[in-house]
Amino acid sequence: MLLKRTIVKLRICVSAILGGFASYSKFTSSSDDDWADRLNHLWTVIILAVFAVFISGGQYVGNPIECWCPAHFTGTFVAYTKSYCWVKNTYYIPMDNPIPTHREHRDSEELTYYQWVPIILMFMAFLFKLPALVWRMFNGASGINMDKIVNMTSATQIGPAEKRIETVSHIANYMDRWLEAHRQYKWNIVVRMRQKVSRFFCFLCAKRDGTFLTGLYLFCKLLFVINVICQFFLLNGFMGGWYNMYGFEVIDGLTKDHYWRDSPRFPKVTLCDFEVRQLQNIQTFTVQCVLLFNEKIFIFLWFWFVLVACATVGNFLFWLWRALFSTSRVAYIKKYMRALDQIHTEEDKKWVRKFADQYLRDDGVFIFRIIARNSSDILLSDIVSKMWEIYRNKPQIRKSLDAENDNYGRKENESLA
Repeated sequence: MLLKRTIVKLRICVSAILGGFASYSKFTSSSDDDWADRLNHLWTVIILAVFAVFISGGQYVGNPIECWCPAHFTGTFVAYTKSYCWVKNTYYIPMDNPIPTHREHRDSEELTYYQWVPIILMFMAFLFKLPALVWRMFNGASGINMDKIVNMTSATQIGPAEKRIETVSHIANYMDRWLEAHRQYKWNIVVRMRQKVSRFFCFLCAKRDGTFLTGLYLFCKLLFVINVICQFFLLNGFMGGWYNMYGFEVIDGLTKDHYWRDSPRFPKVTLCDFEVRQLQNIQTFTVQCVLLFNEKIFIFLWFWFVLVACATVGNFLFWLWRALFSTSRVAYIKKYMRALDQIHTEEDKKWVRKFADQYLRDDGVFIFRIIARNSSDILLSDIVSKMWEIYRNKPQIRKSLDAENDNYGRKENESLA
């Protein structure tokens, strides 16, 4: 009966935890980033938080340590022994080796990290969340609500055609006003120099150069890269300088078929020394203890961090290439303009290049990329088509287009004559 009650309570606890994290993901997972960002600030945070909850549950609800005490110890003495050994730290000596007689030799083998595992896991989760918080705090300074735009496009995909056309028109006009409001209103040598510098150091420039969102996003991705690499050094310092190569030790142990039996990194059986004062006599005891088992968690975290690091670094380099080379920006817009059958001549290519470089600029194309990653290419094609229409109907653009058409017609007449 007691076992059945315990199982029922455990099921309720796990359901509450998983349900809470499901609500948490819905609450915190915005749509103005990509899969690599969510891999860091959402899924990794959830994994670390779940591990911290289960480990802390074992520490503060169950018995994190069990010690083999002398037969004459009463129940109170046993409880004191376990509490003292858990607080003071234990040390590990392999069974085949004799226990050192000198105190300093025992102290050098102490395991100091077991009690702090839940706290360090929660601190690591905060570090993985920090770059996303920086992005949330500062992207609103660009003057556009990216999360709302992406949510509108996502909700429009399955709606009626009339609603979709209306939403696309609202988004296009909103982006047009935003692009026009954040243009340079004066031209001088300082502005031209800053625009040239912004091609390579876009996060140093103002939003009027059209690189604010792109630069901020790259900066946050760089924070993700720095964070996931520093996690190895953090755990390395926390556990005593061996964690960086831990995964390779695991692989080597598996190939030799001996690692899982006993690991000196996370020993199952440790020793603990404590003293008991009885009047003028101080008696020293050495007891053997079994610690809470954390080995599999840190093995999983090592391989998970390697996976996250590879994905994050590759994703950062991919976005960096997109930001530094304008040909990538123009090629991205040309892809949709060809799908819309808007490119027929070299003049059309020239105007599409101006549309991408001078009108949309880095930030406009960046928003298009985020929309495509979180909705669909079909809906983005509608938005690009509407913004192309708005761009061509601007008075100065319409005047240039009419002049070019007149020149083209004159040349045609001359050739026919």
